[in-house]
Amino acid sequence: MTGTYLQPTLTGKMITLRPLLAEDFDALYEAASDPVIWAMHPDSQRYERDIFEQRFFNGAISSGGALAVVDNRSGRVIGSSRYYDWNPELREIAIGFTFIEQACWGKGVNAEMKALMLNHIFDYADTVWFHIAEENIRSVRAVEKLGADYSHKEDKAVEDKPFVQLYYTLTLPAYREACGA
Repeated sequence: MTGTYLQPTLTGKMITLRPLLAEDFDALYEAASDPVIWAMHPDSQRYERDIFEQRFFNGAISSGGALAVVDNRSGRVIGSSRYYDWNPELREIAIGFTFIEQACWGKGVNAEMKALMLNHIFDYADTVWFHIAEENIRSVRAVEKLGADYSHKEDKAVEDKPFVQLYYTLTLPAYREACGA
């Protein structure tokens, strides 16, 4: 799966998701430069410009699945998310590397982003994976609201800093049931 499958343009009421471009760096970094965004993340220094560029942005651009989150009213880039780990034989993919500006928290932006991404990708995948640091309670709660089920956990490290990564899976029937569809 390449191209428009992994980097579609998807429009909702509040936001538009579109392919993340190299020229989005400054706008995306502005959204990412708040330390509070990264406080529950194992790589908690991503608010620093060089670290953000080296350990987030460059990988996002090279992934071929990164999306910019654009506020429909202002036209500003307010975050990013990504499709990755596509397995065509198993029809599985992961969604992650997601963040939005703190000002957007609790306002339905993340829910709309996930709905846009899931409604798109379930045309191609049967299972969506979410990989979340155990300490990231906000993200754990968000994927559980979507109907995702806990699968397992693994010990990982970022820059030699150990953390526990939780793995959740979501299928279309579970997603529809959780959303009342």
